[in-house]
Amino acid sequence: MDTHLQLVAIAGTALLLGAVLELVRRRRMLERYAIVWLGSALALLALAAWSGLLTKVASAIGIAYPPSALFVIAFGFVLLLLLHFSIAVSKLADQSKVLAQRVALLEERNRALEETVAEQRDEETAAPDRTFARPLSGVARR
Repeated sequence: MDTHLQLVAIAGTALLLGAVLELVRRRRMLERYAIVWLGSALALLALAAWSGLLTKVASAIGIAYPPSALFVIAFGFVLLLLLHFSIAVSKLADQSKVLAQRVALLEERNRALEETVAEQRDEETAAPDRTFARPLSGVARR
């Protein structure tokens, strides 16, 4: 692989690695997703830095030009990342649906309790309070 192209590949993957670490440091990316990105970036960095390994991998998968193999491998990592994130989004969508159903059930229970309390309050105000209707004992009459 050409030295200039190798340096560009190393710089690009090093920037990706640094960006992922910075996102984790600022708490903009969860660690469980960062591990996948870090693994991909480290593998690409190793392939870019060690040209002999890239040449062996390129010949093993049948690619004549090793830098093209680097991009094919990077594309494969992107596809794996997309699959991983699709699984994570699917789980989150299912959890959101379950949470929405639970909130709806709680709102229905809350509405039923409010109606019950309102009915009890109406019954108490509709019935006259008989405790004050009795004459007071021990009070002198005029």
